[in-house]
Amino acid sequence: MTVANSISMSQSIAGRYAQAVFDIVNDEGGLDTLAQQLDDLDVALNDSADLRNLISSPLYTRQQQGDAIAAIVGKMQLSSTLANTLKLMAQNRRLFVLPQLVKGLQGLIAEHRGEVVADVTSAIELSKEQQGRLRDTLAEKTGKTVKLNTRVDEALIGGMIVKMGSQMIDSSVRSKLASLQNAMKEVG
Repeated sequence: MTVANSISMSQSIAGRYAQAVFDIVNDEGGLDTLAQQLDDLDVALNDSADLRNLISSPLYTRQQQGDAIAAIVGKMQLSSTLANTLKLMAQNRRLFVLPQLVKGLQGLIAEHRGEVVADVTSAIELSKEQQGRLRDTLAEKTGKTVKLNTRVDEALIGGMIVKMGSQMIDSSVRSKLASLQNAMKEVG
């Protein structure tokens, strides 16, 4: 199986789970709670190498993954729909698609609300003021309410990368240095 096929399969699996959770929670009127819980889960995934290892490593048994997810669900006080979905994913050995599930659900909620999600990676943490200016600029360009998902990657040296849907703006110093290096290779 090629990498592209496995990525596509993961997105397909995550997409089915995401749509089912979204439909149930939307019918129950709990989208605001779900959105907050997804943000918390996204932070946990980004901050915890142990959690990322748990969901992706084949070394953990189905039972170990199930027990760990049950503990996380309880600690984070996740809604019953989301909790049951995560437990089912553990039982079916599908936890490896959890990051795609979170992103998929965030996208469905944003679309439902008329929002667009922008993934922003910056070299340093953006202040609230900088986030506000960026959000306003992107909202002006898209005509929609913009929600920012921010993370820091010091390897960018400076600047940022903004991804919105299929569009990407890379104003990082690392990218500019790589372009300069390629241009110098062509000349020399």
